[in-house]
Amino acid sequence: MSNLPEPVRVVQLPDGTYTYADHLPTPLQPAAAPQVVHQHIHQAPPDRTVQRIALGSGIGAGTVAAGVYFGPLLVGALTAIAANLALLVFLAAVLAWGVVSVVRSVGGPDGRAAAKTLAKARKRRR
Repeated sequence: MSNLPEPVRVVQLPDGTYTYADHLPTPLQPAAAPQVVHQHIHQAPPDRTVQRIALGSGIGAGTVAAGVYFGPLLVGALTAIAANLALLVFLAAVLAWGVVSVVRSVGGPDGRAAAKTLAKARKRRR
């Protein structure tokens, strides 16, 4: 016997197409005892899914790597910007409340009129 591999066989399927024989499913063999199959289904992480779709669409691996690397950085930067803006809005609200409180506490008709004017201006902005 020789150690040469067997030649690859090509077979014709019932629909008329040709395929390699080694891709065909193996026929079921009767088993002596029933077999229990444990099937674990895993979902790929989103970045790998994006990589597969992107590489399948024909863009380069460098573009995919840049998207996978810079995507989370962009999300982090936008989150930091949103947190800073939320803090600034909170500070502006606290300062406006403080100014209104001080103006009201000064008292007198002028102070009350100024407080009402500020309150009306704040209501118009909302």
